[in-house]
Formats: sequence, C-alpha cells, structure tokens
Amino acid sequence: MALQVFGTGFGRTGTNSLKPALEHLGFGPCHHMYEIRDDPGQLHFWQAAARGELPDWDAAFAGYSSSVDWPSVCFWREITEHYVDAKVVHTVRPEEDWVASIHATIYPILENRETIEPGHRRNLVEVTSELIGNRTFDGRLGDRDHAVSVYRAHDAEIRATFSPARMLVFDVAEGWEPLCRFLDVAIPGIPFPYVNRSQEFQAGQADSSKWE
Repeated sequence: MALQVFGTGFGRTGTNSLKPALEHLGFGPCHHMYEIRDDPGQLHFWQAAARGELPDWDAAFAGYSSSVDWPSVCFWREITEHYVDAKVVHTVRPEEDWVASIHATIYPILENRETIEPGHRRNLVEVTSELIGNRTFDGRLGDRDHAVSVYRAHDAEIRATFSPARMLVFDVAEGWEPLCRFLDVAIPGIPFPYVNRSQEFQAGQADSSKWE
C-alpha cells in the first residue's frame, strides 16, 4: 500500500485531529508518532533515520495509506519524492498558539528525558530528541524566538515546494469542507474530530500504561 496522503505540518498543528479525520475519510490507517509509541516494532526505522540511514519507506509505512506528524515530517522531502502521487496536507496554526503548545507538551518531555526509565519510552524520546530537538530546532526548542523562526522557515519552504494542485494548506479549525474538497470525498455527517489539546496531551503522558 502506497501513501495516498502525507502531512507536512509540524506536530502541535492539529496533526492528531487530522489523523482520525483522514482515517474516517478512508485514508487509513494513518501513521503518527503515536503509532511508534504503541508499536515498538516501528521504532527501529526511525532510530536508523536518526543515525542518518534512511529506511526503506515502503517497509516503514507498510499497511498505512497516510502519514502525519513527527517523525515522518522530518523527512518530508524524501517521502514526498518517493510517493510522488501522494497528496500533501500542510497543517498550520497561529504561531503564538503553536509555540505555546510545544512548550507545554513536547519540550518538557525532551528536556526531562534523562529521568525516564530505560525501555521503549526512553528509546522513543531519545529518537524524538535527536530528530526534533537537535536536527529540526538545533537544540534550541526552548528558545521561543528560535522555535518560531524554524516554524516560519518550514512553512515557507513547504509552500514554495508544492503546487496548489498537490497541496492543501489546512487549519483544522476550518473543519471538513476544505479537506474533503481537496481529497475529493464526501463531507461526513459527523463533527470534525478536534482532539489532543495540550491538556489532553499532558494527561496522556501522565498515564504510564500508554508507554508499556
């Protein structure tokens, strides 16, 4: 199964709302950081990527028809060049809201990774720290101005790379209509799945059973 939809938005831009939305529209399963959290067998692909050894993308995404969020967005160029027919959904969010969310959720986990017991969760956070904290944000994710500048540069590069025919710039607050129009599917008769706000993310991290 080849990816049909690829998300290029950074984490905390609505990617965890886009995941169930795509799945409901028939573009599932959708790969997301949580897939790696819940399936330790996924981790080795991204550990290799963090070492500079790009994985076999067809093996990494076997069984998935879409992908959003980190870590895949770290390799957006390679993946979209591999899946040339995949439509691109670029999630965006007001930058002040985005950086506040990052600093309330992902950043504290990366900063406190040394306190995590050895095991799958620690390994996942180490990979995340390398790919996101170091490679994407140059070890300066905690620097608000720097984080925002990286966000802006990524957004500008994505917009300059893809044609409107292939890419939708999407704020999940817009709901179903632009997404369904872009993917050429009917609008569902259910509310758009707005999930994983900062408070929900923090509650999930506190539940250690999610990392067993």
